[in-house]
Amino acid sequence: MTVWILLGAALAVAGVVVVALPFLREPEPTSDSLRLLGAEEQRRLEAVEARDRALAALKELEADHRAGRVSDDDYRAVVGILRRDAAEALRALDGLEGGSRRMGAKSG
Repeated sequence: MTVWILLGAALAVAGVVVVALPFLREPEPTSDSLRLLGAEEQRRLEAVEARDRALAALKELEADHRAGRVSDDDYRAVVGILRRDAAEALRALDGLEGGSRRMGAKSG
């Protein structure tokens, strides 16, 4: 009886190892080199970063104003500038993405 229990346990462990082995192995990278961005990708990345910075600054100003760390006068003095920066960043990004969508539509 004990032999059968040990044999069953060994078979169960072997089955778990066989099933888990592919998940435990580190995948082999296809290459170590980083891909350089093209000019269009670089412009889009810069536009995305500008948008993220502008929206983060606006969000932080709103939170500081709500928490009382920024006075109403200071808020009014800065919010317009930040909203303008955010709008410009969104327009720039939309222009880049709109241009790539139009180019894709022409080639398709």
